[in-house]
Amino acid sequence: MRVRARRSVSWVAGALAAGVLVVGAGGCSGRGAGEGEGGGPPKATAPTPDDTTPDRTTPGQGAAAAPGADARGVPLKAYATWGLAGPLAPAPAKPDRTPVLKPSGPPVVFDRVRTNDKVVFLTFDDGAEKDPQFVRMVGELKLPISMFLTDSVAGSDYGHFARLRDAGGGAIQNHTTGHANLRTLPYEGQRKQICDQQDRLEARFGTRPTLFRPPYGNYNDDTVRAAGSCGVKALVLWRESMQIHDMRYAEGDRLRSGDIVLAHFRGPDELKGSTITEMTARMLRRIQDQGFTVARLEDYL
Repeated sequence: MRVRARRSVSWVAGALAAGVLVVGAGGCSGRGAGEGEGGGPPKATAPTPDDTTPDRTTPGQGAAAAPGADARGVPLKAYATWGLAGPLAPAPAKPDRTPVLKPSGPPVVFDRVRTNDKVVFLTFDDGAEKDPQFVRMVGELKLPISMFLTDSVAGSDYGHFARLRDAGGGAIQNHTTGHANLRTLPYEGQRKQICDQQDRLEARFGTRPTLFRPPYGNYNDDTVRAAGSCGVKALVLWRESMQIHDMRYAEGDRLRSGDIVLAHFRGPDELKGSTITEMTARMLRRIQDQGFTVARLEDYL
């Protein structure tokens, strides 16, 4: 079976060549090899607009704000409550997008969405930390987050993630049943990890996920084929990963339009005393400082 490094991965349409992501220590579960801490985000290269193309949309061009609220309908005092200096700009009402998901064929693989809108996308993995204050934060700031859930850690309280979804208008997606390194499993083992979680999430939330993130970002030909057989339309990687205090970039030191940002549901034990709300506030400040705002990933696919 052929295996390729993540650096060579582009969008996949038609017959997809194998792709493998190998990331350093500090994985999704917080201990051991994988995403986020120590290795940096994936290096997959999805089609993006030419960097010389002027931005079509500038954050902040939204509807007139209600008294005491910003253009997103968020009370101004909420930003100070959660440690932000000012409002998040509204995402464009009509996203500038090129359709990503295909009606047929194998799933596509991407780590950035093609858009000229000054937006990035927040994704949270696993589901070990279930902080009710994070539900409050997501609701008060109206944060659209995509949640890639692993049954072995999230399954003890799926109600928490239903509340998160409803609070921010986000979506619940698949991250396997047991957070296995899929590249080490045969096809049937991979298919069980993916399809069983598809079934569980559909039974619990009423909707079958269309997006899947392989644990640690590791995948191969069998992963793509298995995911497709389970109803997955795309494997979602990332361009930046949020650490405790700052972001790690796949390349350079800045965000780009359409970047997918990886974070984790982690608590003080894994964040060296910080809470998930504090980590998220730092992430939002980095996004604002670079002139971006957040949008719902699924709206751009």
